[in-house]
Amino acid sequence: MSILQTTRKAIETITGFATPGKEEVAAFVRQRKSNEFRFDDDGLVPNHPSWPLVIYRGAVKLPEGLDPAAVMEVIFKTNGWGDSWRNGIYDYVHYHSRIHEVLGVARGTAKVRFGGKKGRTLKVKAGDVAILPAGTGHQCLSSSDDFLVVGAYPRFGTYDECTTKDEHDDAVATIPTVVRPRKDPLYGSKGSLMASWKR
Repeated sequence: MSILQTTRKAIETITGFATPGKEEVAAFVRQRKSNEFRFDDDGLVPNHPSWPLVIYRGAVKLPEGLDPAAVMEVIFKTNGWGDSWRNGIYDYVHYHSRIHEVLGVARGTAKVRFGGKKGRTLKVKAGDVAILPAGTGHQCLSSSDDFLVVGAYPRFGTYDECTTKDEHDDAVATIPTVVRPRKDPLYGSKGSLMASWKR
């Protein structure tokens, strides 16, 4: 997280300035059909054997006068996804073998390759939300200067960052054991994630 974003987040936490309340954010969530993508193991990035990457396009309205990152943070936290951070997306391919991740685009645009070499490059923009099951590769290929993402995680799981072939075999064994989250980070218990990621 940059010094500017760290300072901004600290000020908002202390003052509540530009941070919406839980009741207020419900009005910023738009009902959207999910786009789902499944990827094969490419030898470096295992991806998830059963669950797809889920993307909701333009799912969050980001009103002027509110910090867009704070809007995403409150929405995710309300639905049980916490430990949030603000930054971009790393420019090298990586994945998490022990936890799922949600990425909400607060500002700007980017081209992100999901799924590793056998994956797909997608353009994401402010208001889009991507939900990555454990094992899903991701890498930012290019972005606008103002690109800002909020990441968060469900309550169960342990953060790790895998980047090498040496981690692959252990990750293949671990990824299917990561439990399904209790709620969709945007739509709660009624989100399409709950149907897409079947137990």
